[in-house]
Amino acid sequence: MTKNDRRPVNGVLLLDKPVGWTSNAALQAVKRLYRAQKAGHTGSLDPLASGLLPICLGEATKLSGLLLNADKSYRFTCRLGVTTVTGDAEGEVLATRPVGVLSRERIEAALRQFVGPIWQIPPMYSAVKRDGQPLYKLARRGIEVERAPREVVVHTLRLLRQDAEELECELCCSKGTYVRTLAVDLGEALGCGAHVSALRRTAVAPYDAARMVTLDTLHEVAEQEEGLAALDQWLLPVDSAVADWPAVSVLGDSAFYLRQGQPVLVPRAPTCGWVRLYQGEQRFLGIGEILDDGRVAPRRLVVH
Repeated sequence: MTKNDRRPVNGVLLLDKPVGWTSNAALQAVKRLYRAQKAGHTGSLDPLASGLLPICLGEATKLSGLLLNADKSYRFTCRLGVTTVTGDAEGEVLATRPVGVLSRERIEAALRQFVGPIWQIPPMYSAVKRDGQPLYKLARRGIEVERAPREVVVHTLRLLRQDAEELECELCCSKGTYVRTLAVDLGEALGCGAHVSALRRTAVAPYDAARMVTLDTLHEVAEQEEGLAALDQWLLPVDSAVADWPAVSVLGDSAFYLRQGQPVLVPRAPTCGWVRLYQGEQRFLGIGEILDDGRVAPRRLVVH
């Protein structure tokens, strides 16, 4: 596909990323299908993981940073009694330990230790950079370096299922939370070790799994007579990324000055915080911030 074949399509696609795909490979597949001029994803999923990967097309890429910083939800399976180099099923086994008999009460007590603000040390097999180099590249060369702990917030952590060797859990957490690290730490708290054997992302605020679509479905849709028009039916509007923000509507001169990047005074606007901006009731202009003097300042504008 040449640049001339691409089109200015705008919106958010809620992709159900399959296991075995990198996030970038999934992004490029969607970009080709939609013939999009511009596209970006909103937070990587490991190849081992499946589930919700919001992909921003066109003007929606201007809001992708908001989704990077959003809370996220996961379902994951812990394999008990086995620790690995990477903290997941892809890594070399480090050690095996007997699991013993674990009551539901003991497991839930261990889970409660990890709810609220917690500190995590990023795993060596991660994209965190040290002196400009991703840690996973150092790890592949057998180099381990000291990593500073990072504070994250676990909002909820629930046990869904247990058997002799596995736990299935549901997690809602802040950005930057490493599920692999959580599983490893949980295994240590239970005295048997653990790693993540399956991981699925189910939500990236404000989106949930209800509107997810698979790559297989997108390929089938693309082959229909309607082609691109049928694919576009799967796109959510650009402003869906900030649907839970207060809305501010402007008209006439105020709309003109906002589009020029100038703050304006809007009657009955919120007194503080971030807002989504509209010309009239329908035309989304972008996002703005309420200044100390009450004016609305545009921060990120979209082009129609």
